[in-house]
Amino acid sequence: MPQTDLPLEELRRYDPQLAAPDDLWEFWTATLEEAAGRPLDVRCTPVDSGLVTVETHDVSFAGFGGSEVRGWLHLPAGALRGDGPLPGVVQYQGYNGGRGLAHEHVLWASAGFAQLVVDTRGQGSGWAVGDTGDPVGSPAAQPGFLTRGVLSPQDYYYRRVYTDAVRAVEVLRQLPDVDGDRIAVTGVSQGGGIALAVSALAAGVGAVMADVPFLCDFPRATRVAPGDPYGEVVRYLKAHRDRVDRVFETLSYFDAAVLGRGASAPALFSVALMDEICPPSTVFAAYQAYGGPKEISVYPFNDHEGGEGHHQRQQLAWLGTRLRAPHAPAVRGRGA
Repeated sequence: MPQTDLPLEELRRYDPQLAAPDDLWEFWTATLEEAAGRPLDVRCTPVDSGLVTVETHDVSFAGFGGSEVRGWLHLPAGALRGDGPLPGVVQYQGYNGGRGLAHEHVLWASAGFAQLVVDTRGQGSGWAVGDTGDPVGSPAAQPGFLTRGVLSPQDYYYRRVYTDAVRAVEVLRQLPDVDGDRIAVTGVSQGGGIALAVSALAAGVGAVMADVPFLCDFPRATRVAPGDPYGEVVRYLKAHRDRVDRVFETLSYFDAAVLGRGASAPALFSVALMDEICPPSTVFAAYQAYGGPKEISVYPFNDHEGGEGHHQRQQLAWLGTRLRAPHAPAVRGRGA
């Protein structure tokens, strides 16, 4: 694929100053306080994944509205744990992927972390299987997830997803094998966007790794991305010509480039300059806006696969220097 977005020198200067809703933090404070009024109802059941270096538990907890969210908790096998509670990593999934099978997604547990792999509600029938439904309906929408309930922040699909994701951090922080002051959040594409949002909305996030993040800079993404998932919004607005302002107002409450301003934890981003799913300018918008210390790795000749194994190697070294020793939990975002 050719490089179709801005040249790298312009990308490094791209800082769109996206407008935030006046009540952004009040909205999220109310949403998360409502969720906190329900017990987490965590359930962990050991399962046999077939792996001998990782112990796996089938996890469920109460997400948005009390509905069940599923995940896998992977722990280093007992002999590999060392002394004391473990640092933890919450992993969010790419678009239409789920938690997968019990033996998948075990990198962080293999590196000595407690790893919680979280389903995204209603997804998990694309490239990886999931087990979490979304019992909340929405009015007519474009096939996919980006336009479900998009006429109102209260009804929007990602309000439920982000709330589930924040609750997942709380789940991992409370587990007896885990040091709740040493928690990282991570994900690729949609998972990276969710991680950025959670970094501002959840207490106790100590590090963030956002790979080629989705859900960033909706105004530009919907105008320059040549296909889906951002194309779902384009097709919706092609049909609903009178709803443009209303749709973008809703999306601004969930834009990871807007929410990330309220974060304070160190962050490692990645961007691929031939990415046609998450255009590099949208990733740089999130990077420039991010409120904490930050680094970005650039992969000039890659599409949406980003750095893959090369970037994972960098992440292992980067996270090891930040979560191996206990430290104070990060401060939550403004008003969140």
